[in-house]
Amino acid sequence: MSAPNRATLWGRTLVDELAKGGLEAVCISPGSRSTPLTVAFAESDIEVFSHLDERSGAYFALGRARRTGKPTALVCTSGTAAANFHPAVIEANQARVPLLVLTADRPHELRDSGANQTIDQVKLYGDAVRWYAELPDPEADERKVRSLRTTAGRALAETVGTPAGPVHLNCPFRKPLEPTDTEEVPDSFAGTLAGQGRESAFVETARGRPTLEASSDAVGGLAEALATADRPLFVAGPADPVDLVELEPATVLTLADRVGAPVLADPLSGLRFGEDVADEPVYGGYDAYADVLPEPDIVVRFGASPTSKPLRQVLAAADADQYLLDPAGEWREASFTATDLLAATPESVFESVRERLEESGEDASIGADDEWLERFERAERVHGEVLEGALEAEALERDPFEGAVLATVFEEAPDPATVVVANSMPIRDADRFARPREADLTVLGNRGASGIDGTASTALGAGSATDDPLVLVTGDLSFYHDSNGLLAVDRCGVDATIVLLDNDGGGIFQKLPIADFEPPFTDQFETPHGLEFEPLAALYGLEFERVEPADFATAYRRSLERAGTQVLALEFDSQANHRRREELETRLEAALVEK
Repeated sequence: MSAPNRATLWGRTLVDELAKGGLEAVCISPGSRSTPLTVAFAESDIEVFSHLDERSGAYFALGRARRTGKPTALVCTSGTAAANFHPAVIEANQARVPLLVLTADRPHELRDSGANQTIDQVKLYGDAVRWYAELPDPEADERKVRSLRTTAGRALAETVGTPAGPVHLNCPFRKPLEPTDTEEVPDSFAGTLAGQGRESAFVETARGRPTLEASSDAVGGLAEALATADRPLFVAGPADPVDLVELEPATVLTLADRVGAPVLADPLSGLRFGEDVADEPVYGGYDAYADVLPEPDIVVRFGASPTSKPLRQVLAAADADQYLLDPAGEWREASFTATDLLAATPESVFESVRERLEESGEDASIGADDEWLERFERAERVHGEVLEGALEAEALERDPFEGAVLATVFEEAPDPATVVVANSMPIRDADRFARPREADLTVLGNRGASGIDGTASTALGAGSATDDPLVLVTGDLSFYHDSNGLLAVDRCGVDATIVLLDNDGGGIFQKLPIADFEPPFTDQFETPHGLEFEPLAALYGLEFERVEPADFATAYRRSLERAGTQVLALEFDSQANHRRREELETRLEAALVEK
C-alpha cells in the first residue's frame, strides 16, 4: 500500500484491514486530528455516514449495529469529541451491541503538557469496553504495520465476542495529517507483507458460541424438571443484537409447546412477533395480569431483565427453581432469586432439552397442570377485550391515553417493519399493550442503561440498515433530548414515521411516590417545558401534523404509505393518562374474577 506520509499510511492500513475483516459502515464526525482516518474511510468501500454531533452520531452507529448484529465503527477527533461518545458506549456495553470506537489523539509527547484540545484519552471509557488498545505512533516499520493489521482484526473480533460489545482503539497522529507527500514512506514499502496485507483479513478469527450438549448433567436436570413440572414458565427478556439476528423462534416455541409452558415475550425479545406466534403459547399482556395468576413451579429465563416491573416482582417472589440461560455466563437477574445459571446459548439449551425428552420417550406435557395454559389464554383474552374497548373511537374521544397509541402502532405496522420505542412510558406501554402478531416486526429499544438520550439517532441508525419501513415512538423529552440527531434524516437519507407523545414533561414520574409532594414535584421532576415541536420539525425539513388520539390510526396509516418523514404529534395529560392506566388495571382484575 502506497502512502505519502506516515499518518496516511496508518489510516489507510487500518481501514484496509477493517474492510477486509468485514466492516460495512462507519459514522464520522468532522475534526482535524482524525483526518488520516476520515480520508481513508472516504477512499474505501465502507459506507460512510457523516454526523456533525458526536453524541448523535454514536447513537446512530449504535442503532445500526443493534439492527444488524454487526459492528459499526465510530470516528472522531481528539478532546471532548471522544467524551461525547461515552453515553452510547455505555449503552452498547450494557446491551451487548458491537461498536468499534476509533478516537484520534494528539501524539504522546503532548499529553499532560497543556497542549490545546488534548485530554487523557487512555482507557477513556473504563470497563465499558470489551477491549482497549493504544495504537503505536505511525511509522513505516514492517513489524509495527503488521501489528496494526493484527490489532484491527482483533478489535473487530472482540466486538462480536461473547458477550458482544464496544471496543476502543485510541489513535495518536502527528502532523502532517493530510495526504501530503513528505517522503517518509519509501516506495518499496508497498510491496512488503505489512504494506499490502493479505488478500483477505490479515488475521482470521473463528469464534465459537458456548453450548450445552444433550448428554450434559445440566441439560438432564432441566429436562427432568420440565417433564415433571405442573406450572412451567418461559420468560424471554430483551434480546442481545447478535441473538436477535440469529434467533430461531421455533427452537424455543416448539419446546414450550411440548412442556406446556407459556412464553412471556418482552416486546424486545424477538419472540412476540413473527410467523410462529399464532400457533404457539406466546403472550404479551402479562404486565397487566402476571400478579393475579398462580406462581410457576419452574422458570426458564433468557435475554436481559424483562421490561415489566410486575413480572419481575412475580419472579422475585416465586418459590421455584429459576434457570438463567446466558452464553456469556453473566448474572442478569437483580432480585437474586435464580437458582441455576447455564452459560450457553438459549438455542443450544432448548434444542438439547428437546433431544433429551425425545430420548426419554416421555410426553413431557402430561405432567403440566391442564389449567395452567388455560389461565394464561383466558387472561390474555380478557386483557385484549378490555383493550379493545379502550381503543374504540368514542372511548378515545372521551378518555385518550398513550397506551392506545402504542397498541395501534404495533397492530397497524407494516409487515415487515422496524419499530424503535423510547424509554420511560412508551416502552412500558408497548410492553403492556402491543399484542402478539403474525408479522415480521423488529422491535428495538435502548434498555441496556435505559436512558432517554440518543433515541432518534438510534432509530435512524437502525433504519439505515434496512429497507423495511421505520417507525419511531418517542416521548417529548426524548425527542427534545436528541433533536440534533434529526439532521440524519436528510444527511443520511433515512425516512421514518415519528410518533411523538407530548405530555409536556416527564410523565413517568407520575408513577412514583414523589408525585404526591408539591413542591418539588412539578418543577424538579415532571418539569413541564411548554415547547412547540412544529418549528423543530421545520428546522430539519420534516412534515409535522397534530393528531387527535381518536384519529391516530388513520393518520398513522397515511404516513406509512407516504415517502419522506412525518412527525405525528399527539398531546396528552400525564395525570389523566396515569389514572386511565389504573382504571384499565381495575377493569381487567374485575373481569378476570368474573371469568
